[in-house]
Amino acid sequence: MNIEEILSKKTVGLDTLTENVKGWKSEGKKVVFTNGCFDLLHAGHITYLSEAASLGDVLVIGLNSDDSVKRLKGEERPINNETTRSALLASMFFIDAVVLFPEDTPLELIKTVLPDILVKGGDYEIENIVGAKETLANGGEVKVLTFLPGYSSTAVIEKIKTLKQGC
Repeated sequence: MNIEEILSKKTVGLDTLTENVKGWKSEGKKVVFTNGCFDLLHAGHITYLSEAASLGDVLVIGLNSDDSVKRLKGEERPINNETTRSALLASMFFIDAVVLFPEDTPLELIKTVLPDILVKGGDYEIENIVGAKETLANGGEVKVLTFLPGYSSTAVIEKIKTLKQGC
């Protein structure tokens, strides 16, 4: 299977995602949503995403577009473009859909999906999670999962820079 085939199976636009979510919910499936840049995938991401998937029946990923990542992380990011990041996420068996969003936050996407469970990782407080208010108002849950200590895309990038300087 090539990248185009992987992308075509799970990477969807907003209209298709909306229809898919309606279908999943009508089947009684619990939809879990999370979002991020997912620039350099590492063990921390895999642990976090697999734990998020275990909370429901369907895992939807909101993926920041390249322009959004640049605004949030700086001109040197993303390391991997949105097509590559989408393909890497879509290739994971426990992820059911990947949708790009161009805004800095996924609020509009969350308001459209209205997930049963909204998940973020790290040291967020629920009241500071974008979309938490809307998810809770719709009867959903908001969960904060812990990251695997010592893993972050920024740390990986810094390690590569340090190793490069030593050459």
